[in-house]
Amino acid sequence: MTNEEKSTSKETLRIFVLADTHNRLPQMVKEIANNADEIWHLGDVCSESILDELGAIGPRVAVVRGNCDSNFEWPLVLHLVRAGLKFRLQHIPPSQPPDDLDVLLHGHTHVPRNERRGNVLFLNPGCVTRPNRGSPPSVAWLKLSTKELIGRSSRSADAVLPVVSRPCLIPSERSALIK
Repeated sequence: MTNEEKSTSKETLRIFVLADTHNRLPQMVKEIANNADEIWHLGDVCSESILDELGAIGPRVAVVRGNCDSNFEWPLVLHLVRAGLKFRLQHIPPSQPPDDLDVLLHGHTHVPRNERRGNVLFLNPGCVTRPNRGSPPSVAWLKLSTKELIGRSSRSADAVLPVVSRPCLIPSERSALIK
């Protein structure tokens, strides 16, 4: 069974989200991502070998181009629909919330974010290699329950709150992550 078949047959879709790896992918991150159905990288990958490492974990990998990325084939913005919710992946967050989606995921600041602006939930997984403003190294998990969303008629991002997890800290010392 392929990862795509597994993710569509499960009642919960687990999406591992990271950003701003800047040429480094700590071993701990690969271990944590091992149970993901999908991996979303929100830019500033820098070295394409990082995507090869993520792809070797097994699930489908989606990526957007960050301001430090030189692969111009990667999209700046990626729109995805999962469990009936509209997601936008991009590296640099917009100044105003768009009105045509449920969740906007971004990187760039190296600081975790879980904030509602209007009807849009803004999520930033933070950074695993060079966190900013005193934040610890972090990633995020999205857990989308397809069973819970069946029959919901609401298109507001409120439908997301019960099924989206907050950014989770990597259970390791910062010094071990940046070696």
